[in-house]
Amino acid sequence: MSESGTLRPLRRHCRCEGGGAPARARREVRSLAEEAGADGRPVPTAVREAALLVASELVTNAVKYAPGPCGLDVVWSAGGLDIDVTDSNPAPPRGRRADPTGATGGYGWPLVRWLCSRVDVRPTPEGGKTVHAHIPVPPGAG
Repeated sequence: MSESGTLRPLRRHCRCEGGGAPARARREVRSLAEEAGADGRPVPTAVREAALLVASELVTNAVKYAPGPCGLDVVWSAGGLDIDVTDSNPAPPRGRRADPTGATGGYGWPLVRWLCSRVDVRPTPEGGKTVHAHIPVPPGAG
C-alpha cells in the first residue's frame, strides 16, 4: 500500500524473443494474476483470459514483424489490466483480411481490439513502437 492509502499497481516485465516468446508472455500474465490473488486483489477470470490472448497475440506479432527481442510490461490496478509490448519496428499493426481456412491468420488484431477497451500505438525514442492495450474490470466484478 502506498503512503496515500491506495494499493500500488502490481507490475511484471520481461524480455521476449524467439519461438517461445508468446508462451513466455502468457507465463508472465499468469504469474501476475497469481501474485494479485495472493495479495488479496484477484484478477477476474474474464480479464485474465483476455489478457492471456492479448499478450500472446501482441508478442507473436512483435516477434514476427520486428527484428530483435520485444519487451512485455503487464500492470494490474483497480482500473484493469494494462499490457504494453515494445518492439523495434516503427510500423503500427495493420488489420488484414482474415483467412477463413486458417492458413494465413488475420484474426489477431481484430481480436485484440475487441477484447480491449483501449488500444494505442506510440512511437518509442529508439525508433520502434509500443502497443498499449487496456482490459477493464467488468462492472460488478471484483
